[in-house]
Amino acid sequence: MREFSTPMTVHVPSLVDGTGNLTDDLVRRAAEQPDRPVLARRDGDGWRDVSAVDFLAEVTAVAKGLVASGLEAGDRVALVSRTRYEWTLLDYAIWFAGAVTVPVYETSSAEQVAWVLGDSGARAAVVETRAHLARVSSVRADLDDLNQVWCLDDHAVHVLRRLGGDVSDAQLEERRRTAGPGDLATLIYTSGTTDRPKGCRLTHGNLDAELSVAVAELQQLFSSPSGDGDEEDQEEGREQGRDEAQPSTLLFLPLAHVFARIIQVGCLRAGVRLAHCADVKELDADLRSFSPTFLLAVPRVFEKIFNAASQNATADGRGPVFDAAMRTAIDYSRALDERRVPLRLRARHAFYSRLVYGRLRAALGGSCRYAVSGGAPLGERLGHVFRGVGVPVLEGYGLTESTGALTVNVPEAHKVGTVGRPLPGVTVRVADDGELLFRGAQVFDGYWAPTGEDRRDATAQVLDTDGWLRTGDVGEVDDEGFVRVTGRKTEILVTAGGKNVAPAVLENRLRAHPLVSQCLVVGDGQPFVGALVTIDDESFPAWAESHGKRGTVADLVDDPDLRAAVSEAVEEANAAVSKAEAIRRFTILGHDWTEEAGQLTPSLKLRRSVVLREHREDIAELYR
Repeated sequence: MREFSTPMTVHVPSLVDGTGNLTDDLVRRAAEQPDRPVLARRDGDGWRDVSAVDFLAEVTAVAKGLVASGLEAGDRVALVSRTRYEWTLLDYAIWFAGAVTVPVYETSSAEQVAWVLGDSGARAAVVETRAHLARVSSVRADLDDLNQVWCLDDHAVHVLRRLGGDVSDAQLEERRRTAGPGDLATLIYTSGTTDRPKGCRLTHGNLDAELSVAVAELQQLFSSPSGDGDEEDQEEGREQGRDEAQPSTLLFLPLAHVFARIIQVGCLRAGVRLAHCADVKELDADLRSFSPTFLLAVPRVFEKIFNAASQNATADGRGPVFDAAMRTAIDYSRALDERRVPLRLRARHAFYSRLVYGRLRAALGGSCRYAVSGGAPLGERLGHVFRGVGVPVLEGYGLTESTGALTVNVPEAHKVGTVGRPLPGVTVRVADDGELLFRGAQVFDGYWAPTGEDRRDATAQVLDTDGWLRTGDVGEVDDEGFVRVTGRKTEILVTAGGKNVAPAVLENRLRAHPLVSQCLVVGDGQPFVGALVTIDDESFPAWAESHGKRGTVADLVDDPDLRAAVSEAVEEANAAVSKAEAIRRFTILGHDWTEEAGQLTPSLKLRRSVVLREHREDIAELYR
């Protein structure tokens, strides 16, 4: 049984002192650097900074309203909204009121909302739109614990500020201090890919442990991107809240997901200027205008950025140059792993950096130095591409049950194709069956159980008595401690010939092709491996025009040219596996899989059981 530990080298306040909670970050920042911009709000075509002291004032005013509404310490408050400034404001206000935030994906159906609010016993809810309000209202009769619902579109923030007018600073301070490291900070519900979502109990101590080690390990993201200038002048500027090189990020992933949530709280702790993008249709414009120094995203976002650049280059007649530039980027990145970049490769890379790579960097805002990817495997090829063009994508790995990252690649120790080494204080173990097990202070203590229910069995399935978290993922650990995830334990296919196949390797490679949106590799108990493939709606029109095709994807699923293009992607994927594991047949579907239709989770993971059920006839046809 292979095991690797990273020693704890970071001061974690909650572990050392046993006191305090997440609100201390904001209070400390406002006291030490009151004028430092900690957030930025959309203001017309630009952004308006919000200082630490102003944000603290907003948070306390809203928190007083929550206290005045009758919320008690420990009460759960649901938050149903897109990623926007008010999400962060309310999250901290809920904590200042001594309550517990229960995030709900804003795309959730009425039935899903009812489950989370009912299971958590939410006493109050803040929703973004009247449509969200209608969903809650439609199930409210079944929610006995729900007393208050406020709507952002109906001026919820203003209403709460007025409501709390009679609550004193001393009353709020007493409430703020009620929570300690062992108290619940948030209930984050799992995506429910296989069964009903379960609420993960994450304490202030869990989040503090995660934040302390993550911010320290990723200090190049959370600290000033430039060391230029006199050190005393820089320090003086920081003390006055001025920092021309202040790090920044633009959040657009759902804050209901632990990945984005940890970045949000990490930014407030480290003094990173944080902005939000509520509508991904505005993401390109927001990236250009805000120009963040680092980004976080799921792999599908990086795939789309690359695919769009490839399609644009082809449409402009620069396809061969783009392809040559990407091959050079990959070669350059691989050479960095060998710690030796040949002179000719260095010269080619410099040439394409001026000619091509700047366009990809511009798509990320122009100032982005690093990106962080999580939620699913990125794929080795894409990892080399982005590092080669000058924006290393640092892959990490974690679960909701682990409060986010357990491992992460860092700028000083980055191995493309892995999810990095364990964070300080974390131990990874590879079980005899290949499952990855982890232990650390950020691992939760169990699933939420409403009064009268017992969920110890559900907890015991993932957490043993020694604190080892069973991830359900299989993988390996190399001699340097880098972890490589090779697939899900429950998703390993066994062909009729007895060959074990990890679908993720093939699926990641297939999705890297500009025309491919999603894919599902099948073959359990079958004589060979097959795949269902969907076409990218954004890339398809340009491809169709360049090939003289008319009609929709559904019209062209059997078109020889489209099949030939997908076949190229399949061959590229097959190059990563043995002949017995290779895809031999595939079917192109006439429509993509989406979150709205139920095939994808809000974090864009494939609901395999749903797709397998909906396409059982298509799968059966592969083997006829």
